[in-house]
Amino acid sequence: MDLLEYQGKQLFATYGIPVSPGEAVTTVDDAVAAAERLGYPVVVKAQVHVGGRGKAGGVKLASDAAEARTHAGNILGLDIKGHVVRTVWIEKESDIAAEYYASFTLDRSAKKYLGMLSSQGGVEIEQVAAESPEAISRIHIDPVEGLSEDACRGWVEAAGLAPEATGGAVEILMKLYRAYTEGDADLVEINPLILTPEGRVHALDAKVSLDDNAVFRHPDYEQYDATQPRDEREQAAHDKGLQYVGLDGTVGIIANGAGLAMSTVDIVSQVGGAPANFLDIGGGANAEVMAGALEVINNDPLVRSIFINIFGGITKGEEVANGIVQALGRVSISSPIVIRLDGTNAEEGRAILEPHLSDALRMQPTMIDAARTAVELAGGR
Repeated sequence: MDLLEYQGKQLFATYGIPVSPGEAVTTVDDAVAAAERLGYPVVVKAQVHVGGRGKAGGVKLASDAAEARTHAGNILGLDIKGHVVRTVWIEKESDIAAEYYASFTLDRSAKKYLGMLSSQGGVEIEQVAAESPEAISRIHIDPVEGLSEDACRGWVEAAGLAPEATGGAVEILMKLYRAYTEGDADLVEINPLILTPEGRVHALDAKVSLDDNAVFRHPDYEQYDATQPRDEREQAAHDKGLQYVGLDGTVGIIANGAGLAMSTVDIVSQVGGAPANFLDIGGGANAEVMAGALEVINNDPLVRSIFINIFGGITKGEEVANGIVQALGRVSISSPIVIRLDGTNAEEGRAILEPHLSDALRMQPTMIDAARTAVELAGGR
């Protein structure tokens, strides 16, 4: 669950991280009113789930009401890499003496949290890593032990920040670590973390990705759901509680389990097809879930065949088969379907499906055979 900049800053503020004052607005008039309240100069910033806003004209400085109105009018509705700006963040301008980069994420290979800090902020960290890898100071943190203030101070000193920034940076990084761990985040990033001419350190930007599996621990995170970027297919799947990612191919995919769904996407590509989606129905392959999945895929105009790839486990094969049969009775499908059913009680499940097979509903014994058939029915790529 990725947050917009202003949402990330609001989250940071709850952990005591200093951020620039600002207001999120959705109309030009509200943008001007917010700028008047904050006092000029202000920065008008597009709120989209993508980087490169400045280069695309999505970040502008306004020194008076006329400029605020012009910039807000130009930015609202702007398409930035396929993301249309619906909200702008009006922020009080900050004087900058130096820009830094800071983040926490998970290093899966080390099985530890990873902190990254650089004296070269304000640019993409990937660019810094490619051009000046020595400019990034890294620290691995044992989740059980946590981040101590002494370790944090050593990390800041190793990064080569200005001496006058050390105290403020340590304070903010300790709070940022709390936001990362207590907030159940996958990533927290400040770029830039700035030092002002007065010697204050604060967050000028915020990039936050939350683990949506932890929402049950954070009821307030439900507010972020409405601003998640989803196309019509993804929104329909989300409304039905399905794990769905839209792609641009012609073979619709339904599988039970994320690993199997990813493998199904891969094998469709390997046999010359193009997957239209990733759709994981999880362990509940009953009629209601299956009908919802078929409805979502059936509403995709690019889909020319559907590949249902099910491995019976906790949900047994005959239960899955009955769910498929009942779902087909509820949903009028316009594309041919290929089913591969294996695992627990697969024979019983295949026996249930057998009487319903036709040119529009086929069954194959193996995953690769089913993939080839689905791709053939879709007409290849």
